[in-house]
Amino acid sequence: MRPEQWELFKKVAKSRRADRVPISLIIDSPWIPGYLGIKHVDYYFDPEVWFHANLRIMEEFPEIILFPSWWVEYGMAIEPSALGSRIRFLQNQPPSELPMLFRLEDLDHFPTVDPYADGLMSAALHRYQTQRTRILEAGYIIPVVTARGPLCSAAFLRGLAQLMLDITDNPDGVHKLMSYTTDATINWLRAQAEVIGASVEGIFILDDIVGFLSRKHYLEFGHPYLRRVFDSFPKAWVKVYHNDANIEPFLEDLVDVGFDVLNWTPKLEIDEVRRRTSGKICLMGNIAPLEIGMRGTPQIVKLTVLNLLQKVGRDGIILSLGGGVGAGMPKANMLAMAEAVREFNSQ
Repeated sequence: MRPEQWELFKKVAKSRRADRVPISLIIDSPWIPGYLGIKHVDYYFDPEVWFHANLRIMEEFPEIILFPSWWVEYGMAIEPSALGSRIRFLQNQPPSELPMLFRLEDLDHFPTVDPYADGLMSAALHRYQTQRTRILEAGYIIPVVTARGPLCSAAFLRGLAQLMLDITDNPDGVHKLMSYTTDATINWLRAQAEVIGASVEGIFILDDIVGFLSRKHYLEFGHPYLRRVFDSFPKAWVKVYHNDANIEPFLEDLVDVGFDVLNWTPKLEIDEVRRRTSGKICLMGNIAPLEIGMRGTPQIVKLTVLNLLQKVGRDGIILSLGGGVGAGMPKANMLAMAEAVREFNSQ
């Protein structure tokens, strides 16, 4: 993103107020290669393809804050690759991850994750290091570092179904696993910030697996570990949390996790989320990614965005999808969202 876009995002995230509503969309490799007509493996492994793909997206959508900006990612494979999962790459789709922690007690033999040496973390850091100067010279910045959250990483390592069973059958083992993945998450974010440098002023955590928990289990296995991640970085930094699964059982509790911005599921109405969080966090949403963003006509998209903004006003809102930009979302619908925000801001 451009520096002025970050300043607007940061202002709304921290103060909940601005003279205009920002529009920001989460974009990554499920959408970018298909939109540009390139192979996923080329996007992941050819630095020139990656750079020019991101540059083109930035230039084609100048009104939209593309978040988190110049994101080096390999689908969802970075964290599990460093933790010990097997990663499978195919030509034209994001990679898949196979869990390899067959017994929780084997975690005692797992070494501490070193982001500079382990798995795709080291490859991503190299990409940031070698591309950072040309990104800055093109007029853009990388203000946010990104990671999958501790519970998400635990599910990659153990397997989601097995992890859910472990929570009931072996809670002590799960706590040990959560401590391991939390440390790895914090170290991974710190390594990115160190390599990217002074432009970093924020973190972005994605952890949908938290939404698979009851409130009781969230408070035991989700809340304290998320809190430890967010508390590990300066209070002045902008902290963004994405979870488009079911956060309804513990919505009020999220206020105390320590993030500034919530990107959540469109299944929860924005009025309810604002009421139950007492306006204490900035809301990044809440247009349905599939029903409206992907399948709606540009006219429906624009009307939906305008109706939402008329209802919620300018304070404490970053207009976005209730999730990321899905594979196949049309350019016309993204432009319709931007047009609606522009029209609302001009009123």
